[in-house]
Amino acid sequence: RAEMAAIGERVVGVAPPGYTALAVKFGERQRSPHYLLLKEHQVREGAGSMHPPHRTLFVLNVPPYCSLDSLYRLFTRCGQVQSVDICDKPGTGEKKEKLTSKFFNRKTVTGFQVAYVVFRKRAAIQAAKALSREGPLLISTESHPVKTGISKWIASYAASVVDPEELKAEVDAYMEDYDKKMAEEEAKAAKEEGVPDEEGWVKVTRKGRKPGLPRTEAANLRVLEREKRKRARKELLNFYAWQHRETKREHIAQLRKKFEEDKQRIALMRAQRKFRPY
Repeated sequence: RAEMAAIGERVVGVAPPGYTALAVKFGERQRSPHYLLLKEHQVREGAGSMHPPHRTLFVLNVPPYCSLDSLYRLFTRCGQVQSVDICDKPGTGEKKEKLTSKFFNRKTVTGFQVAYVVFRKRAAIQAAKALSREGPLLISTESHPVKTGISKWIASYAASVVDPEELKAEVDAYMEDYDKKMAEEEAKAAKEEGVPDEEGWVKVTRKGRKPGLPRTEAANLRVLEREKRKRARKELLNFYAWQHRETKREHIAQLRKKFEEDKQRIALMRAQRKFRPY
């Protein structure tokens, strides 16, 4: 929370407690410098991280147009730089999956970021903090320009135009790798088919014991004929069910009629039972 709150101090040259303000410029005609906030990155002992303690510089207020190469060239004067990592916000430093696609999974950076600069020697951390005494440092040069303003937007738009040939080449390469992977999996499954493991269990693959064959026209006709016979059998069963229901209804009607006749006969017998002493 304290690290993210320090971003609010980026306009002025006074750094928040624990940070060093480094003034930089991204162009010779830039009048006001931009301030990067630096401090030594600290992690708990024993915590697995790509950013080792005592050799990692934590940088706040990194503009979205500042690239990895720009930070590398800026801090390489302090010592040999091992790696530079730019993130949206401070994290655990766990290794992330590298995006290799030029067209897919592209991420548009819209806000200020944070960076982790890992040096090979510990003394480079103090040398990086001492850069603040040299005045504004120029990051953008003729040999390595950093595009800002309208030139940045023009370059971003030009990069957003997709080259059909490059896109086709990337898709073909991806599908080739996918087909190769699937072929390896099928070969492995065929090799393990029917082979028991150490405990005697047999692994059942998705192919099963009888792999499916492509349907021909004759096979399709047999399937249609089988479905037709199923429908005819179902209609016949429904007919017999209707006949069975009608038989039950007639039987119930006869039972009700007989019940009414028995009630009338019993009532008549009760009426004829009179006391006759003689």
